[in-house]
Amino acid sequence: MLRIHNTLTRRKEDFVPLEPGRVRMYVCGITVYDYCHIGHARMMLVFDLVARWLRASGYGLTYVRNITDIDDKIIRRAVQNGETIGALTTRFIAAMHEDLDALGVLRPDHEPRATEYVPQMLDIIGLLEKKGLAYATPDGDVDYAVRRFEGYGKLSGKSLDELRAGERVAVGDGKQDPLDFVLWKAAKPDEPAEAKWASPWGAGRPGWHIECSAMSSALLGNTFDIHGGGADLQVPHHENEIAQSEGAHGGTFVRYWMHNGFVRVDDEKMSKSLGNFFTIREVLERYDPEVLRLFVLRAHYRSPLNYSDAHLDDARASLLRLYTALSTGAAGAAQPAGEPDWTRPDGVRFREAMDDDFNTPVAVSVLFELAGEVNRSRDAAAERQLRALAGVLGLLGGDRDAVVRGGLLGRARTADRLSDADIDARVAQRTEAKKARRFDEADRLRAELLEQGVVLEDGAGGTRWRRA
Repeated sequence: MLRIHNTLTRRKEDFVPLEPGRVRMYVCGITVYDYCHIGHARMMLVFDLVARWLRASGYGLTYVRNITDIDDKIIRRAVQNGETIGALTTRFIAAMHEDLDALGVLRPDHEPRATEYVPQMLDIIGLLEKKGLAYATPDGDVDYAVRRFEGYGKLSGKSLDELRAGERVAVGDGKQDPLDFVLWKAAKPDEPAEAKWASPWGAGRPGWHIECSAMSSALLGNTFDIHGGGADLQVPHHENEIAQSEGAHGGTFVRYWMHNGFVRVDDEKMSKSLGNFFTIREVLERYDPEVLRLFVLRAHYRSPLNYSDAHLDDARASLLRLYTALSTGAAGAAQPAGEPDWTRPDGVRFREAMDDDFNTPVAVSVLFELAGEVNRSRDAAAERQLRALAGVLGLLGGDRDAVVRGGLLGRARTADRLSDADIDARVAQRTEAKKARRFDEADRLRAELLEQGVVLEDGAGGTRWRRA
């Protein structure tokens, strides 16, 4: 049975969906005002893996991942750029899809945009006001009264006093309590018209937290199975979602909460101010997307992930070892991986690992054990199993020969390397030198190619090459 670490209870639990055989999952997506960074990449890859495993386990899955397309940062960026909010968000949604498609992240079943669900947000705010959980402020906002909701803080396990530590009320913000948060923001005179909607409390726009309560309930119901996101969203965003949704509708909002760990860069917190902030597309200039995918999956989703060039280089070398184990001409696209044989010992170990709170480090280790078996025995069944299990994780889907020759390099590094034609020409020169017994020249050509990351392998059928 699948067991999931539930942030709400702080322990692993047997996963029993509300509806037998069907799972409803919501994941907080991206606020689209800039390019996605590697923290986004980890979150997206983690929950792509969760979705893949649920489906591989036979569940019918409805996966919702939202887009925040109205927000203070979005408005400021659009005004700074001299463009409309719609133009800005459309551009960065397209960029997000381009990055995630490159990483092999499958599209969710629903990808709602916040601006499409304002009426549903207004309905929830109205319900909260009727129940005494929301109040209008003198400056035209509508705020949530946190202390009136019993159980606030249960996701983090912190008391209201602990959560209040460090909070300050801004002068004139109209809050009755520092912990209260905004549900509806009154329109400001200098904001664009497209950032304003009519409401019973006057023109304005929704706060950030109310968006997810409205979109999840509209698409999955008032109670659903799994809610996911990065650890940074646990407090206050997900605490506030619980307060809004359970305050408005009663009952349990979400049964299993999942949060992936933070990304650090060379053991420091990723930050633009520290100069260690990387977008997905910057990383993909240097590394193949599948390398980044393996790098993320080698760590357990709840553990911190330390990003560095050394770790990416190691992931690249490891992925090349897996590809090299495949038979020459084994093209992932041309030869679908097929279904794993779950009765084999390796299939059993893989399933046990994934059912143990998505333990991808152990699942990945099974792939390397299989690769070793394939290298030793050239057993066709073991190779099929390697490709099938890797396919469950979204790995080894490329053409084996093209990958080995290409070396899993990113765009920028690929542009600087020798072309395949150049390498073939030098290999031919070396072959002629060996035939003429000019061994010093042959050794020189081998060394020059190795210096440029090209490994030669001499065999009975001639010389083959691959990128290191």
